[in-house]
Amino acid sequence: MKRREFLNTAGAAAVGAGLMVGAGGLLTGCTGKVSTGKGQGGKMKLSFEPYTLQLRHTFTVASYSRTTTPDVQVRIEYEGLTGYGEASMPPYLGQSVESVTTFLKKVNLEQFSDPFRIDEILEYVDGLSEGDSAAKAAVDIALHDLVGKMMGQPWYRIWGLSPEKAPDTTFTIGIDTPEVVREKTRECADKFNILKVKVGLDNDKEMIETIREITDLPIAVDANQGWKDKEKALDMIFWLKEHGIVMVEQPMPKEMLDANAWLTEHSPLPVFADEAIQRLKDIPSIKGAYHGINIKLMKCTGMREAWKMANYAHAEGMRVMLGCMTETSCAVSAAAQLSPVADFADLDGNLLISNDLFEGMTVVNGKITLPDRPGIGLKKL
Repeated sequence: MKRREFLNTAGAAAVGAGLMVGAGGLLTGCTGKVSTGKGQGGKMKLSFEPYTLQLRHTFTVASYSRTTTPDVQVRIEYEGLTGYGEASMPPYLGQSVESVTTFLKKVNLEQFSDPFRIDEILEYVDGLSEGDSAAKAAVDIALHDLVGKMMGQPWYRIWGLSPEKAPDTTFTIGIDTPEVVREKTRECADKFNILKVKVGLDNDKEMIETIREITDLPIAVDANQGWKDKEKALDMIFWLKEHGIVMVEQPMPKEMLDANAWLTEHSPLPVFADEAIQRLKDIPSIKGAYHGINIKLMKCTGMREAWKMANYAHAEGMRVMLGCMTETSCAVSAAAQLSPVADFADLDGNLLISNDLFEGMTVVNGKITLPDRPGIGLKKL
């Protein structure tokens, strides 16, 4: 199967957007399957292996601390090309290397002869279980990487996005002692245009005041459901606004929907859902309770669903943030392909580890910079 042949087939360049080229060259909705008509005799081969991500610093949030993140690296090979994917499993996902590998052993991609049938393939993968979002994301990312390479195009271009519109990314500072927080802030303050600070314990003000000793950069805060009283949470948000904070992520437990809605209504800062939102189907149930949503590939099953979520949220008047776990440049670069549609981005997971396997999306003067390489833009190290 030749890459150039795919570039000349109507609909191939729009497959990721669920569109096809109709009469007169206009883009129309595609409800059927896209077929290239060529090279459909090959078989896709899925392989995977566990990998442990080593964090540069101990990472602490409101509910736990860790120095490593379990991970599974995935590959899909097809006619001489390889698509790379990844499953990263921080504790709160409730998934593990064992659960991911058990799921991946069920996936039979050899039954599909045309990688361009992304919807058909990923609907099959999604139907294998109720959960397993990280494992599904790994297959999704690898498939998108493969198809992008077959087309010779990066996914931001397939989706029709302008890489110049990619936003700044935050850099995350976890909860720690004042000495460590100062050290982390000094390390990153001159490389980024906005920071992200984990809060939600009893030292929130100390965290912010310590950072303000070093820099006056804008700050996004993530409480990771750590605040339990809406009145106190609102008082804290007003205090945070006075200290240069620009947005608040998941302030209260996701189960406290009414309290979060009240807080959002009264908050002087935009409030984003994180733990309260996972997949497309969750958006209607939280509409009105938050100003925006944080989309993460490991939660939503990958690029296909993330694209749908971003467009649906914007259609509903909600703002969009793109986030990540601690990940290699594989999953981070996959998420970055959507970044031109995001209002906020927190795509620094690859910068928090010391054993990356890839070169991909980079941060230049604090801004997400997308490589022109095809697929999700990776170079294997």
